[in-house]
Amino acid sequence: MQEIKVDRQAAEESLAALGVRDWPIWTKEASIFPWTYDSSETCYFLTGEVIVTPDGGAPVPMGKGDLVTFPAGMSCAWEIRQAVRKHYKFE
Repeated sequence: MQEIKVDRQAAEESLAALGVRDWPIWTKEASIFPWTYDSSETCYFLTGEVIVTPDGGAPVPMGKGDLVTFPAGMSCAWEIRQAVRKHYKFE
């Protein structure tokens, strides 16, 4: 199983190189829901606190300042503990 990759408190240079600030923004209130990634997603959390638990895997905490990549084909559960605002890009 592919893993979620988390770059904690990503450097501004890394974000600029990826063009993160030009990506669309997604927002969601505190909630719990299942999700399956049809394609790989990279996102950068502007606000929020989340725990994503891959099916059959360990919970992965993430939140404000983190650059995260979710692998294509992964099914998981999202637990949004504090409302999320993030830039995102599917590949």
